[in-house]
Amino acid sequence: MVCDRIERIGVVGAGTMGSGIAQVAATRGYDVVMRDIETEFVESGFETIDDSLGRLESRDALPEDPRTIRERIEGTTVVEDLADCDLVVEAALEDLDVKKDVFADLERVCDEDVLLATNTSTISITSIAGDLDRPERVIGLHFMNPVPIMEGVEIVVGEKTTDEATALAHDIAAALEKTTWESDDKPGFVTNRILMPWINEGIRAYDEGVATREDIDAGMELGTNVPMGPLTLADHIGLDVCLHASETLHEELGDRYKPAYLLKRKVEAGDLGKKTGVGFYEYE
Repeated sequence: MVCDRIERIGVVGAGTMGSGIAQVAATRGYDVVMRDIETEFVESGFETIDDSLGRLESRDALPEDPRTIRERIEGTTVVEDLADCDLVVEAALEDLDVKKDVFADLERVCDEDVLLATNTSTISITSIAGDLDRPERVIGLHFMNPVPIMEGVEIVVGEKTTDEATALAHDIAAALEKTTWESDDKPGFVTNRILMPWINEGIRAYDEGVATREDIDAGMELGTNVPMGPLTLADHIGLDVCLHASETLHEELGDRYKPAYLLKRKVEAGDLGKKTGVGFYEYE
């Protein structure tokens, strides 16, 4: 499937999510502009993409040569280089002020009919778009991590988001060979609203001695047919990311979303999961 209205896709942020989105878009044949605030961040994003493409090639899971895919991605630190994109996906820090600044820049440089999407997992789409002249073209495109592997994309509809923008978001996700579900602009949307309490209760069960970490994960995997238990999943997401999401939901929805004590202690100790080598488990 090809989305005829989109030819060139911009991505703001070259971190784990931004580089993954850029890679998937290029893999599906789109020209991509990947922008970050520092050259070193852009270069790091390309390193992540090269590593991912290499692993996918080794599994014969790419539609064409990795070099061809890689050549479709242009790196930049200049926001004006996004001006000729038909869609821009923001994947910057999970901070409202940062995102509002990004979208103010995008509204300034992009044409009026360009769809502006955010990859936020917890922040209100309506709040992000609140200061813009055209908030109706802002929507949530919440990709799952790792983007090149995970099939799902959560479409989040803001208070002013139009039906046309929503339909286009579904179309581009399908063109990227992703399956979508739709959420209203409520705290946590569908995924994190349900996922974060599940992870936190798994952490509490471990902290309170209900079972070993291995048995908690095994119980959920074998008992509910999920591919990964809550402690392993938290390590893969990043314990700092889980804590930030939980704190945001706690602030919005009350004590049922209060972060587990052990989660906060792990983050304070710098044990953030797989990305630091130590979380609830140890990694190479």
